[in-house]
Amino acid sequence: MNNKKTALVTGGNRGIGLEICRQLAEKDMDVILCARDAKTGKSAVEQLKKNGYTVHFFKLEVTSDKDRKLLKKFIEKDLGKIDILVNNAGISIDRGKFGYEIEMETFVKTMETNVYGPLALSQLVIPFMKKNKFGRIVNISSGMGAIDSLYKGYLSYRVSKTCLNAMTIILADELRGTNILVNAADPGWVKTEMGGPSAPRSVEKGAETAVFLAQLPDKGPSGKFFRDKLVVPW
Repeated sequence: MNNKKTALVTGGNRGIGLEICRQLAEKDMDVILCARDAKTGKSAVEQLKKNGYTVHFFKLEVTSDKDRKLLKKFIEKDLGKIDILVNNAGISIDRGKFGYEIEMETFVKTMETNVYGPLALSQLVIPFMKKNKFGRIVNISSGMGAIDSLYKGYLSYRVSKTCLNAMTIILADELRGTNILVNAADPGWVKTEMGGPSAPRSVEKGAETAVFLAQLPDKGPSGKFFRDKLVVPW
């Protein structure tokens, strides 16, 4: 590694996460593409490398304490710093059911991946960011978690993204004055495995706001919710 900015992206093997990795690498950053599946993660990295991008793979299941401990050792030994964390990994597994019908296991699994994972990873990288006096944390949220957009369906997913938004606000306030900026991004409805083929947005457009937030200047906004690079209501 060198003096370039180092960015870590979870869920980077496909969809929005992969495109975020590509766009960050295009900005001359060292990118750590994280994915829970080593085969697809390594394949994604090799494809990006063939296109001339500096990308490295790290196997990471965001809900795994063991994987997070290995990540910490990797940062300490091989990287020395993390400048940018993009909490992109997420699941939506309560499709087609009302909140009063979903299994509690579905709710717990969703919260573990979409909330507990991002919080644990933020806690992991913040000490490195404080030491370096620089940090950008981008939480990939959703308009489905905005308070003024809550309605029936997808209870687990919606609640998890609302919690992620709350976490964004609290961490941003706690880190004010440290040059660690924490924001949430709504990529919109994107053509991915999760979004489906009917979605109107491309992955390039979906990744755009997260990449914008990863490059915020010192004294930039923090504790905000962004869509299309603009602040929107929580």
